[in-house]
Amino acid sequence: MLIESYKIASHNDDLLKAHKNKLVFTASEIAETENIIQKLIDFQIAIPSWALGTGGTRFGRFPGGGEPRSLEEKIEDVGLLHALNNASGAISLHIPWDIPTDYQAIKVLAAQHNLKFDAVNSNTFQDQADQAHSYKFGSLQNVNKAVRKQAVAHNIEVIQQGIALGSESLTVWLADGSCFPGQLNFRKAYQNTLESLEEIYAALPSNWKLYLEYKCAEPNFYSTTVADWGQSYSYVKKLGEKAFTLVDLGHHLPNANIEQIVSLLLMEEKLGGFHFNDSKYGDDDLTAGALKPYQLFLIFNELVEGMDSRGMNHAKDLGWMIDASHNVKDPMEDLLQSVEAIMVAYAQALSVDRKALEIAQNENDVVTAQEILQNAFRTDVRALVAEARLRSGAALNPVGLYRDLAVRKGLINERGFKTVATGL
Repeated sequence: MLIESYKIASHNDDLLKAHKNKLVFTASEIAETENIIQKLIDFQIAIPSWALGTGGTRFGRFPGGGEPRSLEEKIEDVGLLHALNNASGAISLHIPWDIPTDYQAIKVLAAQHNLKFDAVNSNTFQDQADQAHSYKFGSLQNVNKAVRKQAVAHNIEVIQQGIALGSESLTVWLADGSCFPGQLNFRKAYQNTLESLEEIYAALPSNWKLYLEYKCAEPNFYSTTVADWGQSYSYVKKLGEKAFTLVDLGHHLPNANIEQIVSLLLMEEKLGGFHFNDSKYGDDDLTAGALKPYQLFLIFNELVEGMDSRGMNHAKDLGWMIDASHNVKDPMEDLLQSVEAIMVAYAQALSVDRKALEIAQNENDVVTAQEILQNAFRTDVRALVAEARLRSGAALNPVGLYRDLAVRKGLINERGFKTVATGL
């Protein structure tokens, strides 16, 4: 399903006058708006292939109809999102859920939708039908060397899949851990995991990055082998200059200061990128910014400050991706909302008066420092985000146009109501 450019243009014409009025007001409130708009235009957020289907819980899953039945349809869905917001210009694939049958045809299809291939993701948290050994008791950490070798071989295969598609990074997330005290030896589990990661790292092309994700809990209940940013940092520091920590916003203990974690990893040159989502209790994978928008802004505040201090390219030097899964929302609408929330938080962080904040910090003026940040957060920057979309040929109101065009109904008519996205 395609969205013709004239439909986007017609949608924008209806909203243009009100938008321009908002933009003029916003520009009067914020300095250097042109610089902010250009950075927003350049900023792209990758869409994970698994987020295009309806998610679920341990207790049930309720498909919404019209889900993508193949890799080709997943690419088409991300193309729809990108046409609506021009900020979703990459897709992140999960292997073995998304193995192409014709690599050249897949690359051509992606190019037709102006999409690139972001990080490829390995899967050693599930057993596949044809594998020789089970990951029930871990993969890269497993006490059985044959299991570890199988998991390493899978990751190397994923790298090869990514090379064929033009990806330049591998994301490793491990479900490895234990459910009961005494189940495993922590030191040996760490050593086995490091040895396995070293084999995977050795298979990386020279221009690739390895992102090592962490997670405080789930699916194991007593210990996780890569449980927090410190453990991930310990691994990637040992692996080498192509290895980095990946931060998933839902993978922390309650009240963790994620913005401080981000700042320190960036300072140590070991921050690889993000999986954006939101949470109330744990790894809830909710819409980014839906529950903790101020935290998302504070994270971007540290990112902008840290990247600028190192002369980094905001759009290219870190990996930006959504990681969400929902049981009650249209996944496409949720992804549009998540991208919007991320862009708003980024624009707010770009609007912070850095010089004034630095002066307040150096003078220990706590009140002024708080006022500077909260004023930036409370300033409505949505007109700047919308203007970036407008200049890129995308929709002023992506969710509104998605609904006006009855996109989900069209996908159901095309694919059927009882469809399940591959891999879910």
